[in-house]
Amino acid sequence: MSLEIINSPILALVQDKGRFSYTSIGVTNSGVMDEYAYYIANNLLGNDFDTNIIEIAFSNIIFKANKNTTIAITGAKCEFFINDIALNTWQTYNIKAGDIIKIGKILSGSRVYLSVYKGFLIEKEFGSNSTTLKENLGGLNGNKLQKGDVLDFEKFDNSSIIRLKKHYIPNYEEELTLRVVLSYQDNFFKQEEIDKFFSNTYTITNEFNRMGCKLDGNTISCDIDGIISEGIAFGAIQIPKDGKPIILLKDRQTIGGYPKIASVLSIDCFKLSQCKPLQKVKFTPILLEEAQRKVKLFYSSFIR
Repeated sequence: MSLEIINSPILALVQDKGRFSYTSIGVTNSGVMDEYAYYIANNLLGNDFDTNIIEIAFSNIIFKANKNTTIAITGAKCEFFINDIALNTWQTYNIKAGDIIKIGKILSGSRVYLSVYKGFLIEKEFGSNSTTLKENLGGLNGNKLQKGDVLDFEKFDNSSIIRLKKHYIPNYEEELTLRVVLSYQDNFFKQEEIDKFFSNTYTITNEFNRMGCKLDGNTISCDIDGIISEGIAFGAIQIPKDGKPIILLKDRQTIGGYPKIASVLSIDCFKLSQCKPLQKVKFTPILLEEAQRKVKLFYSSFIR
């Protein structure tokens, strides 16, 4: 026994970078919603690039450690305790057998990440530990973590502590501007509709989960009602018949028939994943070549 879930969390999932090359058979990529927080947690621990982690989407989850290890907590600002002592996140902690770890109220942001040294000892499915609830894949039996679940890991004794410098810690309360590359289907949208898309400020609705994020604001009209269903990229912005944009995220369906006006830069989707309903977002255009350069720079800073 290693890390035991003591209470009944609302939504905590084992995730990693995701599974790839299976969308042709209807298996979504899945994976962590906020890759920045994910890679920082694993880097703090010296873990491999794709080591699994726990993604916690709602307040109040309690763990008991049954072995010594080192953990890192990143992501949303939250109440974090070890043995009822309040502590800071975005750093490592050395855990002893019997320690109680608690993530309390989430104060800003939406998702907290807990990583252990070398990750959890879980068999992969389709090359990944990522949990996809709608496909019953990954994690522990394809399900969210529940009271009594145990996640095994290698025992590890350590004495050092590593902290992330404060200026690298994100502020999740800022109004978010998402950089987008216009879709190859943008010719289905009149120029005034594209201008409206970029000039409007949208509100995140309650229809926001791991599959996608629906926005409220000025409606966008399209010259066609739909397209032949095709593959959907991470960050693609669909315009359904009601004209309200939907940004497709990690657990998105593998194909869809709504026209797409643009696609959000993947590294900006990670910031979006930490937003909450009623927060405001805007869009700004970015050239494809510049988008590729920024994404390459992001990943090169984490790969050792």
